[in-house]
Amino acid sequence: MTPSSPTRRVLLGIAGSAAVLLAGCAVTALPGQSLTVPADAKFAVLPLSNATDVPLVERRAQAITVSLLQQKGLRNVLVYPQKSGDNPLEAEPVVNPAQALAWARQQGARYALSGTVTEWRYKTGVDSEPAVGITLQVTDLPTGEVVWSASGGRSGWGYQALAAVGQSQIEALLRGIRLTAAQPTAAK
Repeated sequence: MTPSSPTRRVLLGIAGSAAVLLAGCAVTALPGQSLTVPADAKFAVLPLSNATDVPLVERRAQAITVSLLQQKGLRNVLVYPQKSGDNPLEAEPVVNPAQALAWARQQGARYALSGTVTEWRYKTGVDSEPAVGITLQVTDLPTGEVVWSASGGRSGWGYQALAAVGQSQIEALLRGIRLTAAQPTAAK
């Protein structure tokens, strides 16, 4: 049995509205080409910048990013060492991006990932939906060129955890980084 024409229009209208609403929940801008790296490449994760008013959110996003890169299969992920103060209300020392890149080069890393957390909060209102915004970029350390970048924002439903929405967004961005088999080592 086929629905009548008015019923079909209503169903199509509901489906279209749902698609528009769901599309508004996540925005991701990936480059036209993905970045392909060997699974054994040294990959440094530098401190992320915090462009929010939420303290230490950049550390949360960085920890999620490191974990997801390792889950993708990167075997040699280096994390920029940061000092934690005794007072959680004390401002974190700002890491100079040039110093962070120099540290990554000293470690022999081939790539360095950096970025900015632009939003990480629960929206105000009845449902308090989680909202996350983040940008990521990868620098090829030998050339100093940014070879990949992505940015995106996502909001969830009131029952979702902020960390889960953040992880989902970071995972979506990192899909633009693809791994190849490890580079063969030259025989001596």
